[in-house]
Amino acid sequence: MNKRNFYSALVIMLLMVASCQKKEEKKVAPEGLKDVFKSSFLIGTALNGNQIQERDSIENALIALEFNSVTPENVMKSMLIHPQKDTFNFELPDKLVALAEKNGMHIQGHTLVWHSQLSPFFKEITDSTEMVEVLTDHINTIVGRYKGKIDAWDVVNEALNDDGTLRKTVFLDVLGEDYLSLAFNLAQKVDPNVELYYNDYSMTNPNKRAGAIKMIKRMQELGTKVDGIGMQGHWGLESPSLEEIEESIVQYSDLGIQVAITELDISVIPMPWDFTGADVNVKFESGDPTMNPYPEKLPDSIQTKLADRYADIFKLFLKHQEKISRVTLWGVNDGNTWKNNWPINGRSDYPLLFDRNNQKKKAYHSVVALKSDSEE
Repeated sequence: MNKRNFYSALVIMLLMVASCQKKEEKKVAPEGLKDVFKSSFLIGTALNGNQIQERDSIENALIALEFNSVTPENVMKSMLIHPQKDTFNFELPDKLVALAEKNGMHIQGHTLVWHSQLSPFFKEITDSTEMVEVLTDHINTIVGRYKGKIDAWDVVNEALNDDGTLRKTVFLDVLGEDYLSLAFNLAQKVDPNVELYYNDYSMTNPNKRAGAIKMIKRMQELGTKVDGIGMQGHWGLESPSLEEIEESIVQYSDLGIQVAITELDISVIPMPWDFTGADVNVKFESGDPTMNPYPEKLPDSIQTKLADRYADIFKLFLKHQEKISRVTLWGVNDGNTWKNNWPINGRSDYPLLFDRNNQKKKAYHSVVALKSDSEE
């Protein structure tokens, strides 16, 4: 082979190698949270109506990349999905299911029975026979429509007071405490394969935890299928303590059920008058600027505190990953978190892993680093 042919062959070979490298690079997809934690638990988010309708291409891509579980923030609550006794509205729930199926996502239905955002006609029922009939129709119709498509349901939401007693609702008033078993049994009968959860906030509170355990044990004694408890993670930078979170995960798991961390957001702004909980019906009026300390931007020092808090919490989740089925962030980014307007309108909070421009925050990187460090 002469020199000219040699160099020609060499150039061709180098071009082929470069082409192969480019093809390999194309095959390497970017990793999201769902990929980082794929061996530990599902990573979910709550979607609002605009996100379900895929109106923002940047958010669409972020949701598909980062999460493998979705929960509807509002569109499956009874006042929207079943606004009148003889009327159901499935337009947005159907779009949610289609979005999840397109992206291969787990779907958490939210929620079948809840005293808040409740269809008005439920509140008018005083006869137990009528309530059973209406509740049966409600659950049969909704669960039946999505049988085999929705993977799990928050069957009953927030049925407990902070002291662990059952909350006074129309369901408790008309049917008594076993309305919970009735709701779970109805859902299980319609879709025997769907997972059934009880979901509530302040589930690290010792009194509420004791009430929840008592409630689940009673349902189990009645032969009711309960697959898991959803611990809403509407937490702050310092409270609840890691010890309280861990003790709760362990005690709920000891019931023989899964634990899901639901509605996770870490607030960085103060609560008025030391109010605790996550009751959406609670509202305060305040012109005190200390209640809205970061109206435009979160200081770097607080970004660091938030990152450290998320890292500590996720480290705990990884420690107990065999007990945890799913960790769901309650919102995609800081711009659409419900915390901006609760319990005081007009506040700016920064409780999630993505900022208002859908950019990864320091907290995001602190969480991802946990898995990177553990694999080294």
